[in-house]
Amino acid sequence: MKLLAMLPRRWVLTNAGRRSRALYLTFDDGPHPAHTPLLLDLLAEYGAKASFFVVGSRVEDYPVLAQRIVDEGHLLGNHSYSHPQFAHLRLPEQVAEAQRTDEVLASFDGHRRHLFRPPRGHVSARMLWYFARHRIPLALWSYDSLDYARPDVDAIVAMAHRHPSRAGDLILMHDDDSLSLAWLRAMLPVWKARGFSFEALPFNA
Repeated sequence: MKLLAMLPRRWVLTNAGRRSRALYLTFDDGPHPAHTPLLLDLLAEYGAKASFFVVGSRVEDYPVLAQRIVDEGHLLGNHSYSHPQFAHLRLPEQVAEAQRTDEVLASFDGHRRHLFRPPRGHVSARMLWYFARHRIPLALWSYDSLDYARPDVDAIVAMAHRHPSRAGDLILMHDDDSLSLAWLRAMLPVWKARGFSFEALPFNA
């Protein structure tokens, strides 16, 4: 991740720059019928915008949630169609996963291309070159909530206080489990008290 952070942001986003007081909340693996609506409610309560890196097949299963994400001013990002192990796929198969999801998402936000976050953050040199050549940034992260590890929420809240986020951080979370909701409910007032705003990632497709 440190090596990727050294590349131009037009190729790979790991943070959005340290000049503004914005944090970039990002959610992977949804939409989920139980958890995504509650996260959207919480974001609305704080006037926060976020970026949802969705799985194409799940968008097809829950189109109303995808439309709500767009209607409420959040960004739809591409997290592949079926969330396979990208390390086990050849480049054409990886590209097909991304392209199929772009086609699904276009019917919701009108964009033919979307920021792409590969499953589990797997990035090969060939994948990086392909997406850079086609002017589609890969969106990774600079701050990991560790919600996917399924620890006790108090443990990851305590860790977030020990290792606070910084302006411009892309914060990795997931909206397929209740843990991210509990963590975010604890952290949003803390971040707001520190003067942070919460913005969706910029991307002109």
